[in-house]
Amino acid sequence: MDCFQTVSHLKGSLCHQLLLFIIWLSSFQELVAVKTLLEPIHISSMSELASSPSSGLFEPIEISPSVIPHYPNPVEPLPPMYPVFPNRYEPNITGKCPVNFSLMSSLMDKTASDCADPLAALLRNVICCPQISSFLHLFQGFYSKNSDKLVVQDAVANYCFTDIISILASRGADSNVPTICSVKSSNLTGGSCPVKDVVTFEKTVNTSKLLEACSPVDPLKECCRPVCQPAIMEATLKISGRQLMMDENKNMVGELNHSDPLADCKGVVYSYLSRKLPLDDVNYALRIFSTCKVNKVCPLNFTQPSEVIEACRNVAAPSPSCCSSLNTYIAGIQKQMLITNRQAIICATVFGSMLRKGGIMTNIYELCDVDLKDFSMQVYGQAGCLLRSLPDDVYFDNATGVGLLCDLTDNIAAPWPSSSSMSAMSFCAPEMSLPALPTSQTLKNPDGWWGFLHPNLTQRNLEDPMS
Repeated sequence: MDCFQTVSHLKGSLCHQLLLFIIWLSSFQELVAVKTLLEPIHISSMSELASSPSSGLFEPIEISPSVIPHYPNPVEPLPPMYPVFPNRYEPNITGKCPVNFSLMSSLMDKTASDCADPLAALLRNVICCPQISSFLHLFQGFYSKNSDKLVVQDAVANYCFTDIISILASRGADSNVPTICSVKSSNLTGGSCPVKDVVTFEKTVNTSKLLEACSPVDPLKECCRPVCQPAIMEATLKISGRQLMMDENKNMVGELNHSDPLADCKGVVYSYLSRKLPLDDVNYALRIFSTCKVNKVCPLNFTQPSEVIEACRNVAAPSPSCCSSLNTYIAGIQKQMLITNRQAIICATVFGSMLRKGGIMTNIYELCDVDLKDFSMQVYGQAGCLLRSLPDDVYFDNATGVGLLCDLTDNIAAPWPSSSSMSAMSFCAPEMSLPALPTSQTLKNPDGWWGFLHPNLTQRNLEDPMS
């Protein structure tokens, strides 16, 4: 019996020691993993033939790694997430805007996230300004929902606008949004539009046709074969017709007219839609309209690429000096903003046309391994983030903070233009089958999540993306 107890005691001790060893091994592995992730990572974004520019343009943003997403290939180094947690506080509002803002809380949260500090200026063209513009149109209809008006009264418009910006800032939005997106309190009042009440609007406009065309809006068709936008424009022209004739007569006698009744009346139409349809549906529709507009042009500013032209004019094979000059130039435009995949195609074509005009006939994009993602903001010096061409939002997660979804991070070659003349580019096929964007068989970042922490931001005023 004593022998049996002794054996049982020994087994228990061995199990106890084995359990302690397993716990220690697990902790050691975690420590090694953290140490490995904190080691600096270097990945070239251009051809190895080109030397890195000495100006430090490719240096990573100084941040600390956080949550590491899962990648299918464990051999490759893992880029860290950059969490940004918005600073939330109790807003200081005027109390003179007669609106219960809590009823729009979820929409205000979305707008605050989309214009989060410090991402607002970086995302102004694609996400922030389209969303703040949409929100102001929706607020205009929400404010007057219990009255026969379709606009905010002039007497309280400034108070309401100030309260909106204060509440958004208290939820993490950039307080400079009015400057970044060129919005002001007069956007809520209907301006010079002659129709600002429901009764006159419904007498003037075929509202059944308008509501049917805009509920719902198809995001895949609206940009190429629009249904809702023509109905909105028809309603806009009808309610602005009288004012347009008055302004035309004034201009004939030499009076200057600084008003824009067409844009003001379009805002009134949006206001009417927000009264009759769910706010989230109207918000998404307005974001689609904005997407249709911003994806038609390249939002980047290109300075004259004199040094690139001089270094690359006569090259026919990979050249270190040419690629270095090209890399340096592209590194400068990368800092401007994040752009969509379709904008990147247009930007690459615009810049290529400038180079061809300067006498560069060889496809130096191919020689220097320039990809589409190189025209968008670089993340941690490793990969450019191309946003989706459909409406998207910035997301907030308690674990990872503020982040967004990158649609393309693979090495998709930038298109070289066939001539130096820049013609209008369309992504709409005649038979309504949208051309597919280039894809890769192997996605290095299937989840597509990135976060950001205070990069150098460039602010530039934008017009209303839905005007």
